[in-house]
Amino acid sequence: MAGKNIVEITDGSFEQEVLQSTLPVLVDFWAPWCGPCRAIAPVIDELSAEYAGKLKVAKCNVDENPNTPARYGIRAIPTLILFKNGTVTEQITGAVAKSQIAAAVDKVVS
Repeated sequence: MAGKNIVEITDGSFEQEVLQSTLPVLVDFWAPWCGPCRAIAPVIDELSAEYAGKLKVAKCNVDENPNTPARYGIRAIPTLILFKNGTVTEQITGAVAKSQIAAAVDKVVS
């Protein structure tokens, strides 16, 4: 389900791919059965292309990787979390407008 600029992450790769990343990271916590997750997937793909080189975009399937969502208290999906230097800077829950996600991303990539 991930586009070419999107990294699939697991509980095992989360530390290296997200917390140790030199770039800010947008993590999309999703599941294949989630309608709103599928609805925002094209938006996430567009953002991954638009911010290529400035932002790492990752997807975490919550069904296959329960530990990471539990660690961040995720109770609803889709949930998008922005990390910078291993720290959560922004969290967005639900299928929201691209402009809202881009505004959050702009805060961490500038």
